[in-house]
Amino acid sequence: MDRMIYLSMAGAKAAMQRQDVLANNLANVSTNGFRAELQAFRSVPVRGDGASTRAYALETTTGYNSDPGVMQATSRSLDVAMKGNAWLAVQGLDGTEAYTRAGALDVNAEGLLVIRNGLPVQGDGGPINAPPNTELSIGGDGTVSAKAANGTSTTIGKLKLVTPEARLTRGADGLFRAPDGDLPADPTARLQDGALEGSNVSAVETMVSMIAAGRQFEQQMKLMQIAQTQGQQSAKLLGTT
Repeated sequence: MDRMIYLSMAGAKAAMQRQDVLANNLANVSTNGFRAELQAFRSVPVRGDGASTRAYALETTTGYNSDPGVMQATSRSLDVAMKGNAWLAVQGLDGTEAYTRAGALDVNAEGLLVIRNGLPVQGDGGPINAPPNTELSIGGDGTVSAKAANGTSTTIGKLKLVTPEARLTRGADGLFRAPDGDLPADPTARLQDGALEGSNVSAVETMVSMIAAGRQFEQQMKLMQIAQTQGQQSAKLLGTT
């Protein structure tokens, strides 16, 4: 009896956790550069006397889907989409270097080149400052140029583009970081200006997975109800003897 309860309880909890991951993916189906989070189940034995035959089923993330999203043309000079496995370096809120594929850039009130959530973009020599009253343009190699009102153009920096050899790790802030520290700039990395990379989440596939996880949760709950019924029936039989 208790084995059925352990199995159904652990299975229901894992199905709920899977729903959380899928719901987060679906919520970011329109987020530029978003990488779908992958999930899988693993069994964890219960430790303690008399529990050697018990095992919990836990949902665990196995990383992210590295497939590129669809390229969307915007014709905006500060929109960039990284090509291949290139990533854009930014400065996280904790001050560390992080990486993103979201290339919707802007200039904040202090003149710093930032991504949409306000984090500074990292250049080869640090943050990039845009001179006032200038129009910025970005080359395919990440070179940032500022065009003044008189038509003169000046190079003010170069976006730090990296190409990680190992898989990055997603942080709680949604940014990615290398497991061994900051990555060096890759001079061969390229980007497409006037375009943004879309999310690689498939809305249809995610919805189907959510329905499957919901049905799995219902099945586990039914098993718990069956275990409860059997327990009540066993108590009745013991009470009549």
